[in-house]
Amino acid sequence: MKWKLRKCPVDEIYTMKEICPKCGGSTFVPHPPRFSPVDKYVKYRLESKLGRKLDC
Repeated sequence: MKWKLRKCPVDEIYTMKEICPKCGGSTFVPHPPRFSPVDKYVKYRLESKLGRKLDC
């Protein structure tokens, strides 16, 4: 599924375009990634978030 809603990080406005109509900057998809129980990168995301190395 492709998300249609996008957000400008500078102006904090929502749009459906890849380029912000107000400032002309690029927009991003504000939705979080889908959860998967078979995620092989969860360890690296948690290490990045916590700021320390996990022992697994």
